[in-house]
Amino acid sequence: MRFTAIVVLAARLALSDSRLHAVESVWPKLPERDGAVMIPAQEWPLRPGPRQVRVLVHYPDGTRSSVGPRTGIFLTLHNWGGTDCAGTASPQVLAKEFNVVALGVNYLQSGPEDAIKGPEPYDFGWLQGLDALRALWLVFHELDSAKQPFARGRLFATGGSGGGNVTLMANKLAPRTFTCIVDMCGMKKLSDALAYNLPAADGLNARYSRDAASPNFLSAGAQEIRFVGHPTHLAEMKRLGTTTRIVSVHGVDDKTCLGDGEEMVANMQRAGLDIVPVWVTKELVDGKVFTTTGHALGDRTLIPQHVAGKWLRGDGPESLERKTPTDFERREDVRYVTSDGVYVISYAAGFPVGRFEASTK
Repeated sequence: MRFTAIVVLAARLALSDSRLHAVESVWPKLPERDGAVMIPAQEWPLRPGPRQVRVLVHYPDGTRSSVGPRTGIFLTLHNWGGTDCAGTASPQVLAKEFNVVALGVNYLQSGPEDAIKGPEPYDFGWLQGLDALRALWLVFHELDSAKQPFARGRLFATGGSGGGNVTLMANKLAPRTFTCIVDMCGMKKLSDALAYNLPAADGLNARYSRDAASPNFLSAGAQEIRFVGHPTHLAEMKRLGTTTRIVSVHGVDDKTCLGDGEEMVANMQRAGLDIVPVWVTKELVDGKVFTTTGHALGDRTLIPQHVAGKWLRGDGPESLERKTPTDFERREDVRYVTSDGVYVISYAAGFPVGRFEASTK
């Protein structure tokens, strides 16, 4: 039964790709002023049919004309069950502070109805990460196509809690794209506790099933791809040449996923990735930036500035700028082997398209 479920999922993903390409040409233009656009998203097999994602766009001074040669692009991703920029850094502040086009993305299952109350399992970063990357690609592609100068080597992301998870997953799915990311108490893996509503998840329930006949069945590979600290996948990211500086901020009294965070950091250090852990102890609680050592952390607009501002700014002595092409430009596949198949992220069209290739063994 388990193998059958995997094959059915692979067939659904293949069908999703064929349907998707019929509408992929319908990409919006960037607004001339701060505003929102709808972008085409990859089909969700659990709800077949066309899907779109709302993206909030904020420019350094509110207008597209303010984008210049040092202007980067910055994703700021809301929390589990949130919308727009809930539980993450303010895009308006990021745009002005760091000279970036800041983007909020209503990725798959945004809002409590689908994320918390819906019958389907919570995606936990796979299609959600692809949604976020498509928003990033839209801005990159539109500016590039218009020959409007921008800093293509200054691509950033941040997010809190579920948005931290999507931030980390976007970096995994596009390992040669980001310059620096700031994960604020994000979930690092789809643990059994989170997947199956066990006490260690502290009330968070991703609604998966161990029953191979269930539409909510969680296969081994689906769980593995969603672990951002998976040793084999980190080795592949290193082989591909990832240079992203990963700043991971986690409270030492977080009851949701502290152990997973410690595991991810240790695995990234062993793999040779550029990981900067920030463990929020009571000594760091200042009542302004950090207000707790728990999951909430504090002011999620101030935190990225506090822990990574010197790297995010475009005009300082320690400013970071990636010198190599993005995955959007390389147009190559990124492949992650799991115990039951291979997850492939294709950049043949520039924007990402994900698929699963089931093992035939």
